[in-house]
Formats: sequence, C-alpha cells, structure tokens
Amino acid sequence: MGEGTRAIGTGRGEGSGVGAGVGAGDGIRWLAGLRGELDGVLFARGIAPHELARRMGADPAAGTEPISGTEVWDLDIESYRPGDDGDGVVRVGECGGWSFAIEYGDSTGGERLTEIAAGGVEVVHFRPMPEHPPALLDYARDGAVLCGFGLGEERWRWGREPDLLLPELVAAEVLAPGGTAPADRGGPEEGYAAVRERTLGVVERRFGLGLPRAALGELRLPAYAVRGTPGMSR
Repeated sequence: MGEGTRAIGTGRGEGSGVGAGVGAGDGIRWLAGLRGELDGVLFARGIAPHELARRMGADPAAGTEPISGTEVWDLDIESYRPGDDGDGVVRVGECGGWSFAIEYGDSTGGERLTEIAAGGVEVVHFRPMPEHPPALLDYARDGAVLCGFGLGEERWRWGREPDLLLPELVAAEVLAPGGTAPADRGGPEEGYAAVRERTLGVVERRFGLGLPRAALGELRLPAYAVRGTPGMSR
C-alpha cells in the first residue's frame, strides 16, 4: 500500500493486509467526475477511523471484515423506505493524517456534521448530488460549520466564517475579487465539471486532503451500518 494510506482491518487500527500499489497522492479533484458511485465522502482530522464511524452512528464493534468498493454493493442496502429511515453504510480508512468515511445510501454525514466535529475535530464533507446539483461541500471544526457552498455556486456561501476560503477561491479564478460573482477567465465558458475540479483543488491544497481512487475499487476497508437495518453479513 502506498505511503500515507492505511486500511483499518477491524476498526481498531490493525492492518488489513491490502496489497502494495495503492497511492495516497490522488488528491480529491478527481471526485468532481463522480456520477453515483457513492453518496458522499467525509474527512475528519483528529479522530481515528473507528471513532469517525461511531460519531456517524455506527457500533464500532460491529464492522464487517474489510471489503472492496465493489463488494459493498452486495450488502443489503435499502436507500429509501417510505415512512421510515433508509439504510446508510460507510467504509472507513485513513489517508494523509485524515480519517475518511465513504458513504453509501441514506448516510448520516450531513446531519451529524457538528457532532462529528466536536472537541476540536476538523471535518470536510463532500456530497456529489448528481441527481440534485450542485455538489455540496462543508467545512466544520470544533462543533460548528465554518463555511460551505455548492460547487459552481461558490458565490453563495454559508457558515460561521463564510469567507474562510475566499482568498484561495479568488486566487484559483473560481470567483472574482469580492466573491460575489464567478471569475471571468477571458476564454470559452468552462463546463460544470471543470469548475468543480478547480474548487476541489482549492480544498485539496488548503487542507492537504487525499483519497486513493482505489478506495472506490479494490482497496479493502471495513464497513459499518450508520442508519437503518442494512444486511451486514459479509
């Protein structure tokens, strides 16, 4: 496994025996191209992966054996149940000093954001939202959402410090100076995916985030139920 990336075998820090060749240098800009492969990615700095799963609603003693990003779809995940909670599942690991949770189904990252960020923990939460754009990004720390925005709609920001990333967004020509309009790059209008990629690049550099592409494929990570009653028999 590449330097900086660790699969957590039982949720308590033991290695899973994943083979070599998985790098930590993929950053997060590639997440701009996702189209339904997952429902969100949550990064947390200051807690271990099993604690991240617990704060998201899991029983940290009830994780599966490490499974791949393909095998997670073999779990019995019912994302929507009329009149009741759907099922939410996460696979957790660690990369570059940040724990991460890859979310599937009716997960809890968005609604538990401030709880996850309690006690000085930093949290970055990305939701692709392919069926209901824009993609959403939030940054929380010490129990509060500091800033957030939709990708491609960065001029509309929220949180306790909504302009926290404004200098970087202006420098990257995502926003014009002042932050109230998109930047005029003086060329053909960019597509939505290109704008999303540049914004994720800002977040990647500011917080030092990375997620191996293999985390959605062959990288084996323990899975936890965080909501509902998914089948977790693997």
